[in-house]
Amino acid sequence: MVASRGPRRYLPAVVRDPRSGLTRRRLLGGGIAAAVMALTAGRARAIGPGAKFKFGQLQLGTGNAWNPRPNALRRIGWEIEKRTSIDVDLEPAVVSPASDTLHETPFLYLAGERELELPSAAGIESLRRFLTFGGFLLIDSAEGTTDGAFDGSVRKLMAAVLPPVGAQKGFEVVPSDHVVYKSFYLLDRPLGRLSIQPAMEAIVRDGRLVAVYIANDLGGAWSRDDFGNYDFRCEPGGERQRELSFRLGVNLVMYALCLDYKADQVHVPFIMKRRRWKPDDGALTPPGKK
Repeated sequence: MVASRGPRRYLPAVVRDPRSGLTRRRLLGGGIAAAVMALTAGRARAIGPGAKFKFGQLQLGTGNAWNPRPNALRRIGWEIEKRTSIDVDLEPAVVSPASDTLHETPFLYLAGERELELPSAAGIESLRRFLTFGGFLLIDSAEGTTDGAFDGSVRKLMAAVLPPVGAQKGFEVVPSDHVVYKSFYLLDRPLGRLSIQPAMEAIVRDGRLVAVYIANDLGGAWSRDDFGNYDFRCEPGGERQRELSFRLGVNLVMYALCLDYKADQVHVPFIMKRRRWKPDDGALTPPGKK
């Protein structure tokens, strides 16, 4: 027996197993740890690569016209994982409209710099179902103009996928106070490698942006080679413009995953009001202006 402090109380001595050298305390502790591991083993197996966010890159037609910025999605995926709590699979999944795996990637990215080859009727119907039942499509023009062949084919494609009928419209301008501009960062316009389109366009269904179209070449701002060098300059705003394009990419993913949960938060008007006196980080100042 081991005497404790205070009036005549005793604690049992630590018992050792002479064969193993283990104390009873260590033995019990090991048993508890094993039980906890057994209980949580199934849960740990459920959290793995399949639970990570993954871009789906939409392939239309043959060749590589659908992939003008091959490194863009890996780079923005890395930025999203670094800046947010989202776990990202950095390797995008290449899918076609009729692919069986189309619905496994709820965020689709469609890029191009020339006329698109439109999908079959079955492919158009598959895209319609994808967008109607919760999918999100980001269309990113690398064409460098707002009225070229890619632009024309995008509008033809989306008119077939989500035709404007009755109160349902085609592409419309997204206002600068929309929740997509404040889903993570506070922004007010879409900037990419270029700044030729003052506002993003979107097709809205049931109050949700289902397809967003940006003509400022987001992928051109994100794209970076294996040596850490960006593939393209951002004009006219340089590196500050590139940073804002990354922020927009983060916002788009956050919006696609969370929708408008921030739209009714009481802190948003306060933040927007206080934003006037915060040091300018470029989010509300046009490139080239001080």
